Amino acid sequence: MNLFPRSLATRAFLLIALLILLSLIASTILFRQAERTPRAMQLAQMVTSVVNLTRAAVLSADPTLRSALLDEMAESDGIRVFLADPHEQLVPFALHYGVNQKMATDIRIQLGPNTRFASARNGEEGFWVSFFIGDQEFWIMMPAERIERPKPWQWLGWSVLVMFFALIGGALIARQVGKPLKKLASAAYAVGHGETPTPLEESGAAETIAVVRAFNQMSSDLAAIEQERALVLAGISHDLRTPLTRLRIAAEFIDDEASREGMISDVEQMDAVVGQFLEYARLGEQEPIAEIDLQELVSTVAAPYMKRGKSLLITLAEFPPVKARPQLLKRALTNLLDNAIKYGGDEISLESFNADWHGRPCAFFVIQDRGPGIPVEDIEKAKRPFVRLESARSGVGGSGLGLAIVERAARIQGGELRLESREGGGLKATFIIPIVS
Repeated sequence: MNLFPRSLATRAFLLIALLILLSLIASTILFRQAERTPRAMQLAQMVTSVVNLTRAAVLSADPTLRSALLDEMAESDGIRVFLADPHEQLVPFALHYGVNQKMATDIRIQLGPNTRFASARNGEEGFWVSFFIGDQEFWIMMPAERIERPKPWQWLGWSVLVMFFALIGGALIARQVGKPLKKLASAAYAVGHGETPTPLEESGAAETIAVVRAFNQMSSDLAAIEQERALVLAGISHDLRTPLTRLRIAAEFIDDEASREGMISDVEQMDAVVGQFLEYARLGEQEPIAEIDLQELVSTVAAPYMKRGKSLLITLAEFPPVKARPQLLKRALTNLLDNAIKYGGDEISLESFNADWHGRPCAFFVIQDRGPGIPVEDIEKAKRPFVRLESARSGVGGSGLGLAIVERAARIQGGELRLESREGGGLKATFIIPIVS
C-alpha cells in the first residue's frame, strides 16, 4: 500500500513544507552553534567579574562590617557568599551542555582549576561557584536566571508564524502547479473518449501556457481530422450506394440461378459494409437526447432475434427513466448481439443491471457467448475501426466496424465498452452508460 499522495499539488505542498521545516531546523542549529561560543565567553566573564569583585570586597572590607556588606549584596544583587562546609550537600551543575561546558572551562582558566560548580547547595537552588581566599574556600551563589537561557516561547511563536505564512505560500504555489495540470488531464481524458473539449484557458507560467496552447491546438487538429475523415467516409459510402443498386438490379436478370444468387449475396454484403461505413461516420451526430425506458428499449432490440429462433437468454433489471440517445443505444446493442450470434454459437445471454461506475450510477448491459473469444492481447485492437482479427476472418464477412461502432457509441454517451474472456470459454462484452435522469 502506497501511502504517498498521488496528487501532484499535494506532493508539491508536502515537499515545500518539508523543505521549509528542514530549513528552519538547520537555521536554528546554525544559530545556536554560532552564538554558543560568544555566549559562553560572556557568561564566563560575568561570573569571573562577580567572583573577583566579591573577593575584593570581602578582603578590603573591615572585618566588623563584612556581615553587613554581604547582606547588602544579597539584597541588592541577589549575590550571597557562604563559607564552604565539608558536610554540605551539593547538586552538580550540568556541564555536558555545550555552553555550560565552555563557560566552566573559561572560568577555571581565570579562577583556578579547583573551582567547583553546583546547581544547589544544602537544598538551596541557584548558580554556585567556589573561590578561594588563601586556603579557605567560599561559595558564591548567583540567581540561576543570570546563567540559564530564557525560555524560547516568544521565539517559537515567531517561528510558528513564519512557518504558517510560508506554508500558505507553498499551498498557493502547489495550487498554481496542480490546477492547470488537473484541467489538462480532464481535457485529455475527454479527447481520449472521442469528445472535443472546450479550449483550455491559456494562463499561468510561460511553460504552462505553452503546454496548454499545444494541447488546444492538438485537440482542434484532431477534431478537424475526425470531421474530415467522417465526411470523406460518408461521401465515398454514399457514392457507392448507386452503383451497388444498379448491380443489384442487373443481377436479377442473370439466367443462371447459382450465379444470380451468388452475385446478389455479394452485392448485399457490400451494401451492408457500406451501410456500416455510413453508420460509423454519422454515429450519433444528429440524434438528440431523449428520455427513454431502458427495459423497453432492450426488449425491442432483442425481439427480432427471439422471433428468428435464436437461443437468447434475457435477464433485464428495472431502470428509472433515463436520458440517452435511443437510436445510438439500439445500434450498439444490436451490433453486440450480431457479433455474439456470428461468432458465439447458440448459448447467448443478455443481462442488464444497475451499478456504480467511477462514483456515479450506471446501466450495465452484459452480452455473453460461447464462441472462440478474443485473446487478451487483442482485446483493445478489436475495438479499433477496420480491424478484423484472424479468428473473425474465417467464413464470416464484415467491415471490422461492429465493435468500433459500439466503442464509439459508449464514449459518446460518457460510458465504456469492456471485452473480456468468459469463464468456461467465450466472450463477455459489457456496455456501460451513465444513468442521467
